[in-house]
This record gives sequence, structure tokens and C-alpha cells, in this order.
Amino acid sequence: MKLHELKPATNARKGVKRVGRGVASGWGKTAGRGNKGHKARSGGQTHPGFEGGQMPLQRRLPKRGFANLFRKRIAAINIRDLARFKSGSVVDRAALIKAGLVKGDWDGIKLLAQGEIGHPLHVKLALVSASAKTKIEAAGGKVEAAS
Repeated sequence: MKLHELKPATNARKGVKRVGRGVASGWGKTAGRGNKGHKARSGGQTHPGFEGGQMPLQRRLPKRGFANLFRKRIAAINIRDLARFKSGSVVDRAALIKAGLVKGDWDGIKLLAQGEIGHPLHVKLALVSASAKTKIEAAGGKVEAAS
């Protein structure tokens, strides 16, 4: 069998229903849209959430709160997560992403103090809690503020 000899299975390819092509076709004149009304018009579909003229749910429910457009999304990393890094290695944003500790798009990364660290590390992060800084320096490491 060659490529030019390939054919689809019988009845596998069905033609498109051609509407509005004369009375004899069976789908002429109104072309299955009925007489008048919103759905008979071109572009006459309802939008998502339309409830037939009833007040939609999203307008019936009370609106509360405030969505801050300028919020910062901060990823939290604990000291116990840094145990996978070798002694003396530099821990910065790129290293955390490469290690799989930070996934996705974040505005910043903050190091928190949960857990213990037994070996010194050189941490270069913009956000480090005071207790996390104390624990790293107690282990012989160094904390540097990164921009």
C-alpha cells in the first residue's frame, strides 16, 4: 500500500449540513432557526451567565472585599528545605528554581525559619526572616540581601 492509495473508511467523512440553500434542500428560508426572535438573528447567541432575562446570579450576589491590583505574590521557603544544598553552596533565586523548590511566577521569595540546618550556606535573597538569618549564621553560613 502506498500513500496515494490510502482512503478513509466508508462513511467516515460526513459532509457539512448546508443550510439556507433553497426550499428544495429542506433547510431553506429560515434554515432551521425558526421565525424571528433573538436566536434567529445573525450573532444571536446569549452570553455566558445569561438566564433568560432573569437577574443573573453574579448580579444577585452581594459584592464584598477588595482586590489589590498591586499585591506581591511571595513564595515561602523554610530552612529545612535548604538541607538538599551542599555545604558552602550559594542559595539564590536561580538555585531555588533549579532545585524545584520554587515553581511558577512569583514576585519574591522569602526564607522562613521552620526547621534546622546543620551546614553553612551562603544565602542571597531579598526577603529573609530575622530568626532564619540567626539560624543560618549560627550554622556558620552567611546571609546577603539580594535585589
